[in-house]
Amino acid sequence: MASLSRALRVAAACPRPSRPRGLGLRALTGQAGPTAEKSSVPYQRTLKDAQGPSAVARGPSRPLPSTADVVVIGGGSLGCQTLYHLAKLGVGGAVLLERERLTSGTTWHTAGLLWQLRPSDVEVELLAHTRRVVSRDLEEETGLNTGWIQNGGLFIASNRQRLDEYKRLMSLGKAYGVESHVLSPAETKALYPLMNVDDLYGTLFVPHDGTLDPAGTCTALTRAAAARGAQVIENCPVTGIRVRTDDLGVRRVAAVETEHGSIQTPCVVNCAGVWAGAVGRMAGVRVPLVAMHHAYVITERIEGIQNMPNVRDHDASVYLRLQGDALSVGGYEANPIFWEEVSDKFAFGLFDLDWDVFTQHIEGAINRVPVLEKTGVKSTVCGPESFTPDHKPLMGEAPELRGFFLGCGFNSAGMMLGGGCGQELAHWVVHGRPEKDMYGYDIRRFHPSLAGHHQLLRGLPPRRAPGGTQHEDRCPARGTAPDDRPLSGSPGLWGDGRARGTPALGRARLGLTERAQGTHPGIFPNCCWRGVLRGGGPGARAVTRQRRALAESSTPSRHASCIWGLLGMPFPAGKLLLMR
Repeated sequence: MASLSRALRVAAACPRPSRPRGLGLRALTGQAGPTAEKSSVPYQRTLKDAQGPSAVARGPSRPLPSTADVVVIGGGSLGCQTLYHLAKLGVGGAVLLERERLTSGTTWHTAGLLWQLRPSDVEVELLAHTRRVVSRDLEEETGLNTGWIQNGGLFIASNRQRLDEYKRLMSLGKAYGVESHVLSPAETKALYPLMNVDDLYGTLFVPHDGTLDPAGTCTALTRAAAARGAQVIENCPVTGIRVRTDDLGVRRVAAVETEHGSIQTPCVVNCAGVWAGAVGRMAGVRVPLVAMHHAYVITERIEGIQNMPNVRDHDASVYLRLQGDALSVGGYEANPIFWEEVSDKFAFGLFDLDWDVFTQHIEGAINRVPVLEKTGVKSTVCGPESFTPDHKPLMGEAPELRGFFLGCGFNSAGMMLGGGCGQELAHWVVHGRPEKDMYGYDIRRFHPSLAGHHQLLRGLPPRRAPGGTQHEDRCPARGTAPDDRPLSGSPGLWGDGRARGTPALGRARLGLTERAQGTHPGIFPNCCWRGVLRGGGPGARAVTRQRRALAESSTPSRHASCIWGLLGMPFPAGKLLLMR
């Protein structure tokens, strides 16, 4: 087997390499097409049937009901979590439709990491609920082992600013009962003997972090939901969504059409992941997400790695996931590969790994755990993931269509946010609003004219700031406008945005603000929606008046939306643009 260091040398020497002799790896190409399915993923099983033509040709796993209170489209993490929480709220007539088998598409190959601390109080609560459901509730309700492994998590601080950020996270964790400890380099070395700590300022250790098993989790979720009257129907692709217009001219969901019949329903929840855009187009709803390749490699056995915590190095944009007696090494690239044509036949396949793109993760991993330089690569995993322009999920009811909810665009964090977001989405469907402040996840933060904007979704060049996180790497809508603000925890690291602003959309940004150390939408007097204002007319003049009124207000514009957000109400200026 090839070692990581050898793969690094091959990638550096060959810009367009072919398969080197002696490497036990897949071809070093950047092809976008799927390859043969593999079983060497971080889990012992997936929820797909045995290979064979009959598995594809077979019809739905059970007869379709004629009506349903709610139809959830997509059998991944979010779909199963949403169905489970709908059933817990008493929605017995909920139906989940999956075009293939549960976990197909993206969930089955996810790394399944769960970090309990994020720079947002709301997200800390969402993560806590996910952990509670997976580690305790499901096993008590079903008697099934979800595959939860609690081995702890370790955040790496290689500069002073990062360590300060982790100290703030520890303080936030104390407020929410999340145990965490800031460790010195010497203490980190004692905890993780294989780690290089020479360049560290410290680490943040969260002993109750861990790893999720997607197959075990989704099995338990659907079993618990079925016990409360919900139905799960596999091998049933959705072909259309029927829409009606009521007496007031409002468009509403009427039915879901499949290859095997239709289901009358007033409510659809789009949890189709990478395919959420295609499902949205069936109903005339724009879903602002794109599909990208996300990859990691699985090493051979490493002596002494057993029982070590998972590692996240934000500055190197790399993670190390414990895989028994080996490691899964992955990360988030500043130059990701887009999946240009999303295939509706893609289920349990994978892509060829592009080593030119993945090289940056190898360098960061070897620097952090030097033993990896001489460790062989057992397998590579490169599958599709969906990402949004601001690196926040898409949730809530679409403004274009009543009864059409979204639960997608989780930026490879669907497993760890799934429990909390599934609960909030179910509450949103049943009661018309979530329990928590989900303003930063609401689909209405995207103006309809920008939700399908090609350049906004994928054309802006990524920017990397010193000490920037993976959020910033994959958040091109941030830091491109002259008056943009840095993400929380990274003050002053962005510098002057004018130097690298994108002319077309540099000033047509989403107006993101900071609240509770999270990213929230808002409208500032020094930011304009060029796509809206360019056409002029009454709408543009109204926006101009709102911006002028904000500029003359005694409340600083930076904190205006924070005040409204704390009161649980939408920001007035944003209401004109973000809601229809």
